[in-house]
Amino acid sequence: MNPEAIQRIHWLGHDCIRLDGTVVVCIDPYQITASRPADLILITHDHFDHCSPEDVAKVSKADTVIVTDASSATKLKGDVRVVAPGDRLSLKGVDIEVHPAYNTNKEFHPRKAGMLSFIVTLDGSRYYHCGDTDVIPEMKDFKVDVAFLAVSGTYVMTADEAVEAARTLRPRVAIPMHYGSIVGSEDDARRFQKALEGEIDVVILSKE
Repeated sequence: MNPEAIQRIHWLGHDCIRLDGTVVVCIDPYQITASRPADLILITHDHFDHCSPEDVAKVSKADTVIVTDASSATKLKGDVRVVAPGDRLSLKGVDIEVHPAYNTNKEFHPRKAGMLSFIVTLDGSRYYHCGDTDVIPEMKDFKVDVAFLAVSGTYVMTADEAVEAARTLRPRVAIPMHYGSIVGSEDDARRFQKALEGEIDVVILSKE
């Protein structure tokens, strides 16, 4: 991807990604300071560090549409669209594919809970936000340009497991997240980057 495309991607800390295109998409805002208002807000699941009504309010405007699971929807106000893994929808010219996110070797995010990941097609590029997940079989079927992958371990993939996910997904660019707030540090992101050197372009974003 060209540098201009990367400049449209903003990491607001933890799992929060904002995409600035013809439409502004914000995913999992949590403990953010200032941010552009979003046209679309996507929430992966109802844990406090992903579904934060206070932070959703910070990036909402009158016509913002929120896309999330049924459990998170009970905590949020506004134009909330409830989705589940397997759903596809188009909003404001953005195509959204809803996929699962779950743990395979721990119990913080059980598959039966129906937690989400998203593939967002915006301005011709496909962005995958993995949510809180381990490496899961579904990843082998995803076609993505950019993958936002959790690297902190404990509740999600470790850096080494995220390397496995990146090798499965084969994105043009991988961007580590889910560190520097509750668990994990930039060391995890650097380890992820180093392991994929020469294979996949890894960009470590500065928190905004």
